[in-house]
Amino acid sequence: MAKIIGKELANIPWQEKPQDYPRPVWRYTENPIIDRYAIPTSNSIFNSAVVPFEDGFAGVFRCDSLGVSMDIYAGFSKDAIHWEINHEPIRFEGADPEILNREYRYDPRVCFIEDRYYITWCNGYHGPTIGVAYTFDFKTFVQLENAFLPYNRNGVLFPRKIDGKFAMLSRPSDTGHTPFGDIFYSQSPDLEYWGRHRFVMGTYGGDASAWQSVKIGPGPVPIETDEGWLLIYHGVINTCNGFVYRMGAALLDLNEPWKVIARSKAYVLGPYELYECVGDVPNVVFPCATLTDADTGRIAIYYGCADTVTGLAFTTVDDMLKYIKENAF
Repeated sequence: MAKIIGKELANIPWQEKPQDYPRPVWRYTENPIIDRYAIPTSNSIFNSAVVPFEDGFAGVFRCDSLGVSMDIYAGFSKDAIHWEINHEPIRFEGADPEILNREYRYDPRVCFIEDRYYITWCNGYHGPTIGVAYTFDFKTFVQLENAFLPYNRNGVLFPRKIDGKFAMLSRPSDTGHTPFGDIFYSQSPDLEYWGRHRFVMGTYGGDASAWQSVKIGPGPVPIETDEGWLLIYHGVINTCNGFVYRMGAALLDLNEPWKVIARSKAYVLGPYELYECVGDVPNVVFPCATLTDADTGRIAIYYGCADTVTGLAFTTVDDMLKYIKENAF
C-alpha cells in the first residue's frame, strides 16, 4: 500500500466511495459546496485553495465580482465544507509599490512550508504572471516579488524544499485563453530569483489521450508519497463547443520532480454534473487544492466547476496510484 508522507488530519471531510463505482475520484453528494453568490458582491466563487489552520481550516478563494472583476479573498471553516468568506478582497503589504499595484488576481494556491503559509496566484502585471505572498494568520498578507516575467499561470509550490531550494511548477502562457501549455519546474533559493527551469511534461497529441491535447497545467500542491510526488493537474481539449477541462494525475520523482515516473492517459474526473457543465464557462473541472490524511491515505480535492462554483471530490492515495499505473502511457 502507498503511503502519504505528511501529517494526520482526523477531521478531513470525507464520504466513502459509492458501491461498485469504477473510477478513482468521486464527488461529494452535496456539491457544490460554495455557491456563486456566497458573498454579497460575488458573481462566482471557484478555483480556490484550502489548508488546515488552527482547529479548523482556512482558504484563499477566487471571487469574481458582479462587475466580473477577478480578485482573491480569505475565508475560514470549521469543517472544510461550510465556509465564511470575507466580503473584501485581500489587501497585500510589503512589496515594491509597483508590484503591489493590482491589475487582477485569480486562481490561488496555498502551501504551508516550514513556518508560514505561502499563496501563489495568477497576478496581472502587464500580462499574467505568478504572484507570491505569505501569511501566518490569513489576516495579514505580505507580498513578495512576482516569480516570473509575463506570461505565466498556475504557479504551484512544492510543500518542502528540494535540494535545499524552494520549488515550483508553472505553465508558461500568453495574454489570452492560451491554446497551448506545458508544465515546467523551477527552483529558487529565496522565492525571488528563479532558475534551473526544467520541462516536466506536455500535451499529448495522439488519439489515446485527446482530453489533454491542447494544454495542461498543475493543479493542487503536489502530494508527497513514498512512491513519488502525486501531481493532480488539468488537461484541455478543444471541441466544436469550445475548450473542455478535465482532471488528470501523474507521479513525479521525489528528488528530481521534472522526471515523470508514470502518467495516466485516462482522466480521473471530467465535467458531468450540471454544475460542472453549465456556468459562466461551461464544461470545466479545474482542481486547485487538496487536503490529505497520512493515517488513512484519504485525499479531499477542491475544484472549480464551470468557472462558477466550487466542488469537492474524494479519492485515496492507493486509488490514485493504482489508476495511474494501470492507465499509464
